[in-house]
Amino acid sequence: MVKKKTSPFILPGLEKKLLFWSVREELSYANRLRRSYYELLRDELDQFILQHALIDSYHNFLAQKIPYPFVEMREMKPRARIPTVEYEYQNAFLVIFVEDTIPAIHKKYIRFFDVNKTTKTNLLATNALSLSDKFDRSQKYLESIHFFDFIKSLLHIDYALLIQRDPASMARDRYVISHFHVRVDWPIADAAEDLARYLRYISKHIYEKGDKYAEDVQKKYFEYYGLPVTVGGRRTASVVAAQYLKRIGCISTVYAGSSESRTLMRISERGVSKAVLIKFTPDEMARIAEANDLKLQTFKKNYVVAYEGEEGICIFQAIYSLTEHSRPPEDGKLREINPDPHWLTVRGQHILPKPGVWQYSPLYLNAIYC
Repeated sequence: MVKKKTSPFILPGLEKKLLFWSVREELSYANRLRRSYYELLRDELDQFILQHALIDSYHNFLAQKIPYPFVEMREMKPRARIPTVEYEYQNAFLVIFVEDTIPAIHKKYIRFFDVNKTTKTNLLATNALSLSDKFDRSQKYLESIHFFDFIKSLLHIDYALLIQRDPASMARDRYVISHFHVRVDWPIADAAEDLARYLRYISKHIYEKGDKYAEDVQKKYFEYYGLPVTVGGRRTASVVAAQYLKRIGCISTVYAGSSESRTLMRISERGVSKAVLIKFTPDEMARIAEANDLKLQTFKKNYVVAYEGEEGICIFQAIYSLTEHSRPPEDGKLREINPDPHWLTVRGQHILPKPGVWQYSPLYLNAIYC
C-alpha cells in the first residue's frame, strides 16, 4: 500500500507540498511497478470509455433516426453555460478507478458495502442484469478477456462503478470492479470547504466569512472542476468524488458521461479533460490533414469515427489547467476569494485517434477559440 502522507486537506496551512499523491521517485520499486500497471490499464479503459460515451451514443441516436446534438465549441470554454436538456440516447455513467484499495473507514462517504459488491447474488437481485448460471467471477477483473463486456453491462446502472485494487489478491496487483451502485454522499459544502481550506481562502470552515462568501466558495469549487454551479446528477457526484479521493493518498481517475452536456469528463491527478464529438466538412478535413503532414485518406482512416454525408465526425478533447487563483499561494498565507478571475484555462485542444488506433497521435486543433 502507498504510504499516506500528511495532507493539506487534513492540516491546512502546515503542509507546503502541493501534491496529495506520491510521484514515482517517492515510491518503492514495487509501487512503481503498480503505478505503471495502473496507468497501462487506465489507457485501455480510456479507449473503451471514449467508445461507449461518445461513439456508441452517436449510434444510439442514429438507430432512433434522431439527429445527434453536437456540442457547440463555446460550451467547451471554462465557465460556459450548458443547455439544460437531458438527451435520452446519450450514454450516462460514473466510474471511479482507484490505484490502491479504499480503506473501509471511508465508507461513510463513499458507499461501498457487501450489499453492492459485484457478486452474482447481488447482481441478480438488482434485476438489471440477465446472468446465466455459469456466471464467470473472473470477468470483473481488468485482465479478463470478457472484462469490457462485463463493465458495459453495468454502466447503465445508477450511481457509480468502483474499480480498485483487489485486497484479496495480495500476491500481485489485480484490479477489479469491486462494487456497483456506489453512492458518493459527501456534502458539496464540505467538499468546497475542503478545497477552499487547501487553497487558503478560508482557515477553518466555509461560513467563517459569511453566507455570501460561502456561496462564492461553492461556485468557484464547481469552476475548479470545469462545471457550472447549476449542474446535478453524475457530474456533481464526479467532482465530489474526485475531491474526496484526495484523502486516500494515491492517484485516482473519475469518468463521468453526461446526457446533458454530451461530454465525457475525466478527472485525474493530471487535472480535468472533456471529450466530445465534432463534425468537419471535407475542406476542413483536408486542411487538418495537410497541417499535420498526413494524407487525407490516412486522416479519415485513423481519426474519423463516422460520416454524415461527406462530413466526418471525430473525437475532440479539451484539456484544462489551473490558474494561479486555483493553486495554493506560495507564501501559504490566507487570502480573499475574488469571483472574477478564471480558475481554469484551456491547456490543450486535440483531435483524438479512433479508439484502438496505436500508431497515430492526437492532432492539435484550436477549435474553441477560433
